[in-house]
Amino acid sequence: MEKENKREQPDKTEKENNFSQKPAIKRRTLLKALAGIPVMGFFGFELFKKWTYDQEKKNRIIKELELDKIQAPTILKSTNSTKKELLRIGIIGFGNRAVSHANGLGYLHPLDVEEKKKDGTLYEWLAQDDLNVVISGICDVFDLHAENGLVTARNTIRPGGGKPAGLPVVRYRTYQEMLDDKDIDAVMIATPDHHHAPITIAAAKAGKHVYCEKSPAHNEIELYEMYDAVKDSKIVYQLGHQIPQSVIFQQAKDIITKNILGKITLIETTTNRNTAEGAWIRNLDKNGNPNPGDEKSIDWDQWLGSAPKVPFSLDRYYNWTKFFDYDIGMIGQLFTHEFDAVNQLLRIGIPKSVVSSGGIYYWKDNRDMPDLLHCVFEYPGRDLTLLYSATLANSRERGRVFMGHDASMEMGSSISITADRESTRYKKQIEAGLIDPSVPMVSFNPNSGRIDAVSSATEKYYASRGLTTTAINGRNVDITYLHIKEWIDCIRNGRTPTTDIERAFEEGVTCLMAQKSYVEKRRITWDPIKKRVV
Repeated sequence: MEKENKREQPDKTEKENNFSQKPAIKRRTLLKALAGIPVMGFFGFELFKKWTYDQEKKNRIIKELELDKIQAPTILKSTNSTKKELLRIGIIGFGNRAVSHANGLGYLHPLDVEEKKKDGTLYEWLAQDDLNVVISGICDVFDLHAENGLVTARNTIRPGGGKPAGLPVVRYRTYQEMLDDKDIDAVMIATPDHHHAPITIAAAKAGKHVYCEKSPAHNEIELYEMYDAVKDSKIVYQLGHQIPQSVIFQQAKDIITKNILGKITLIETTTNRNTAEGAWIRNLDKNGNPNPGDEKSIDWDQWLGSAPKVPFSLDRYYNWTKFFDYDIGMIGQLFTHEFDAVNQLLRIGIPKSVVSSGGIYYWKDNRDMPDLLHCVFEYPGRDLTLLYSATLANSRERGRVFMGHDASMEMGSSISITADRESTRYKKQIEAGLIDPSVPMVSFNPNSGRIDAVSSATEKYYASRGLTTTAINGRNVDITYLHIKEWIDCIRNGRTPTTDIERAFEEGVTCLMAQKSYVEKRRITWDPIKKRVV
């Protein structure tokens, strides 16, 4: 079983997080320096005056918004673990996403070790905490991927000064065999989406802790059964959305808590991609040749699971996201990230109604899913609308924007806040010229490592999704590792993780409502009393 097929590489190292302002240059010192520059001295002095005036405005805005009280985030060390607390983990589905999971657990394929040495990022991985876990089992229907998982699990290089546990790693032919093994404490599920709920249900009933990739379920019946199975068990469930671990997310949460945006009534979130791979055409390599795999090396019946029986197809195996038999398209693959980010910040939960529209306008192949999609999620009880728009035929960045009465916040790998020209809260500052509503008034960028008020059009931050790494204490940290670490810590201390079964259920219902609306071409509503989609 496979989630994706192209390995992801971490971003380059970001600069140190440091929220302090640079010290001002003394006027006399600057004048002495300018005295030795005959022609530029006057212009330099005028530039200095503008710089100091801008700094005063920045500092005043930061103080008024209480952003100077935001503390730099830190990485909490895991509870000291003894050998008897060693967690034995099985990975089900060892495609690209599972490679990231293994890296987060503290395991690298030998070839990836060499690649990280070459690009200078190995030290970032080695700086991870030793989670005191061992990958005890690998389950994949494709022999090639299973072998890749076994080699990764057997590698002896460990981050955080960890030492190999010396325990064997087993390949399981089916996930049922893995769940039957009493030596497995927890499983990570990175299969195609139509397997997520059935495996989670079986794992919960077997008493295995679960870390599962999005989306949580492929249909309503499975979602309800999965929710009940987890709730009736004592397992720790974590859905694989890592954005809450990002520094950017933590800062956005503080900004919303401080009511800097005013009452939020509209959120727009988008996804744009414009490549064949981005449109889930992944059965060919970069030279146009078929990727490996055949009926001898892939257990096709097990891969299909409960999906309709069809002849073996590399197109379906590699490009499964195109087909509704295995996935719900852009809603399940892309919108899930956006919903989680918004729901974690605002706790909006399940919408009252959803309307979806779109179609297959560019990628005229055999796909079911649209390549252009619009979804409107209504929350009348919250006086809020969430809009989602996506295309697979254009790569223009359009951001994720929270619109309040007083300001708008664009959030991705950076944050940019722009005051509304009709704001009530900032009316006096706008009239006094302290805030210019035509440019961002406040920004946060982990690359610069500080919160900064912006007074010129030259300082604008363009957001990307912020789903890979985050800068903490001067170190570039993989947020998938942080998300996995939280799951591991919750297993040991009995706490509830960030994206628990409640968040997963809210996401699952919301996504299935959007998919149902697209397929049935009608408005879909949620009955909170009966807890059913209607």
